Parts: sequence; C-alpha cells; structure tokens
Amino acid sequence: MPQPGEVLIAIMNNKRDMEIAREQHWYRIPIDSGEKYLKRCCLPEWVAFYQTKVFGCEAYSINYYARVLKIQIVDRAQLFPDECQNEKSQKRYYKLELSPLEELPQPIVTRTHRRIAFIPTTLVKLTTAIEIEDLYRV
Repeated sequence: MPQPGEVLIAIMNNKRDMEIAREQHWYRIPIDSGEKYLKRCCLPEWVAFYQTKVFGCEAYSINYYARVLKIQIVDRAQLFPDECQNEKSQKRYYKLELSPLEELPQPIVTRTHRRIAFIPTTLVKLTTAIEIEDLYRV
C-alpha cells in the first residue's frame, strides 16, 4: 500500500510544458504512459520534474516539484483549445492540476544522464536525495 507523501517523478522534456506548469499550474501525462504507474500505486500527492537536455544548466536533474490538487482525464483538445483539430486532438491525458511550483533547496542530479520515464518515490526521499539513484533506494 503506498504511503502518504507519495511522489511521482515525471519527465519534463520541453520548455512549453514547463511554462504551463509554472504559469497555468497543470501537467499532462498521456494515459498510455501513466496508466501503468497510476494503476499500481495510488494517485500521487506530489509531482516532481526530471528536466532533460533542453533545459541547459538545469538539465539532467530534478529542480521543481508541486502538490497535486486534482487529477482529471481529458482530451488534448480540452488542454489546447487553440490547436487545429486533428487525430491528436482526441488523445487522452491525465491532467494534474498543481499548486505553484516549488524549487528544491538543491537539485537532485544524475551522473548517468539516463532516460527516465516515471519514478514513484516518497516526499522524504525527494527532499533528502542528492542523486536520482537515491530516489530508488529502500
């Protein structure tokens, strides 16, 4: 049974999504990607973002996190109403509504620069980890 303080480490691989998380306070996870995690664990209370190489000096690290206030299932067209309608418009997502992003006191880094999908962890591990690998340790 997941413990209180459950955290989902999610990938942040583009600046547009980071801007949305900062300014509009939401993040999207494709249902096919997130279903495996969300079925085996309870809904996360927190989400933290592993930033990829597009973020320059903040790349390959976790710098920001937020409380998850609400989770809905929505179509892409609901998330991006200004986009032209196409086959992607009907794609389904978990929309995580977030509190304002908070910055970790120190970034959690990885030495391997490996690709990360989702990492379930705890708030205690998130706030005490130095390296990504610390999030996995029992």
